[in-house]
Amino acid sequence: MSDYIFGRVLTAMVTPFNEDGSINYGVAEKLASYLVENGSDGIVVCGTTGESPALEHDEKNELLRVVKSAVGNRGKIIMGTGSNSTSSAIALTREAEKIGIDGSLQVVPYYNKPPQEGLYRHFGAIASACPDVPIMLYNIPGRTGKNLEPETIAQLYKEFDNIVAVKEASGNLEQAAQINALTANNMLIYSGEDFLTLPMMTVGGVGVVSVASHLVGNEIQSMIQAYESGQNKIAQDIQQKLHSIFKVLFCDTNPIPLKAALQLLGWNVGSVRLPLSPISNHHELEVKSVLQELNLL
Repeated sequence: MSDYIFGRVLTAMVTPFNEDGSINYGVAEKLASYLVENGSDGIVVCGTTGESPALEHDEKNELLRVVKSAVGNRGKIIMGTGSNSTSSAIALTREAEKIGIDGSLQVVPYYNKPPQEGLYRHFGAIASACPDVPIMLYNIPGRTGKNLEPETIAQLYKEFDNIVAVKEASGNLEQAAQINALTANNMLIYSGEDFLTLPMMTVGGVGVVSVASHLVGNEIQSMIQAYESGQNKIAQDIQQKLHSIFKVLFCDTNPIPLKAALQLLGWNVGSVRLPLSPISNHHELEVKSVLQELNLL
C-alpha cells in the first residue's frame, strides 16, 4: 500500500444486480475481495460506475457494509456520498462514517449548476459537518454541467483540513497542473479517466480512480509504480498496451461496456438499471474483441 492516504489505484466498483434488478450482495462481496487482491489499493463504492443515481438510500448503506466486511484491512473504502442537496450529502456522509469509511467522494452538485461561491460553501459545509472524514472532491463537468475551478479547489484545500484530494475528470491536464501549483504540490490529485492517468502524473497526479482496474488492475498499478521509480519507458509501454481497453470501456455510457466485459469474463454482475440500457450487440462485439486482443478472454 502506498503511503498516500487512499493509495494509488482506486477502483470505482460496479454494483452487481440480480436478474430481478435487486443488488447481488454476494457477487459484490467476491468482486471487492478480488479487486484488492489484483492491483487495487482501495475501492470506491456508490460512485458513477456503481450507478449511484439508481441506488436507493438503504441499498447504498448495505452495499458499504458488505464491501467493508469483504475487504477488511486489505484496502481503503471510499463511498460516494455526494448530492446536489447539501443537507442530503451531509446526512449520507454521517451515516457512512458510522458504518466505517476511509473517505468520502463528494461530487460537484449536478443539475442546479451553482456558481463557484456556492460550490465553495457546499463543500465547506460538508467538511465542517464531518470533520473526521477525509474528503475527495469529484470534478466531472461532463456529467454535472459545472466545472469546479482550480482556485475554488485550492481555497477549499487550504481552509479545510479534511479536504485532502480531488478526482479530476474534466479531461483538462492544464487544470490538473493548476490545482497542483495552487496547492503547492500537496493536494492528492487522482485522474478520473484511465487513459489520462500517466499524463496526469507528469503534472502532479498521484493515481487514478479507475474503471479498467476491474480488468487490468495489476497492470495499472505496475504502470504507476514504474513511472514513480523513473522507469518511464516501461510505464509508456504499459499505457500503450492498455490503450484499447481504456477506449472500449467508454464506447457507450459507463458502466454499460464494463458490465458487459465482466459478464464475458464470468462475473455475474448482471445488467444495468434504468435509465441505463443493456449494451448493443455491436458494442458487445467491440468489447469482446479487445478482451481477446489482450488475452483476457
